[in-house]
Amino acid sequence: MEPVNTPSNPEVSVVIPVFNEAECVAEVVEEVADELERSLGRAFEILVVDDGSSDQTAQIVLGLAERRATVRVLRHSRNVGQSFAFHTGFRNARGAVIVTLDGDGQNVPADIPAVVSALGPSCDCCCGYRAVRKDTIWKRLGSRLANGVRNAVLGETIRDTGCSVKAFKAEFVRELQPWNGMHRFFGSLVEMRGGRIGQVEVRHRSRRAGISKYSNWGRLKRTVFDLIAVRWLKSRSRVYGVEVLK
Repeated sequence: MEPVNTPSNPEVSVVIPVFNEAECVAEVVEEVADELERSLGRAFEILVVDDGSSDQTAQIVLGLAERRATVRVLRHSRNVGQSFAFHTGFRNARGAVIVTLDGDGQNVPADIPAVVSALGPSCDCCCGYRAVRKDTIWKRLGSRLANGVRNAVLGETIRDTGCSVKAFKAEFVRELQPWNGMHRFFGSLVEMRGGRIGQVEVRHRSRRAGISKYSNWGRLKRTVFDLIAVRWLKSRSRVYGVEVLK
């Protein structure tokens, strides 16, 4: 059977931010492309956003793009952070649906069809949650505590805000104004724009190579201030329709 994909007119855009992932980026992107060709059933593109890597990450992905028409490569002039890398992907995505993944191989590409299929009249953003995590006990405990505090402060029920496996209707994220740390609050930002949230269980794997680029303590210090700011924004946001009378 011929692949359904037509790269010039994708329905689904998969955004993968990477920073110094030369050891595993080729395997990750190849697996995503192979899985989507096999199981998605829709035209897709993969946008790899290199966030100013100092290793050979960009060159490796460029080599893949030469062989795979579905792969596109965007590169920041310097390292500015994961939130801005996602934003670059959102602004350059051509699909009506945007999917996000991490670039370290811990997410399972076979879960993409499930989060995409969850979108519909009652779901504008589907957040994956990792029921079984392949992380250290300290990272798991830290994440559980952070999710509990975050949901209590924001009045939400998102089970795993740190999971990057998400699918969005593109109109809810393409025009977001970027700020450092916003990727931890994508669900909140979608709700503030009138969107509805769904959740789907996804799988999780051990990191394939390299090391994590953040620690729980480093992330906590940044997130506390962001959490206060997002609560303030949510308390002042309004969702409403406009009827054109003449």
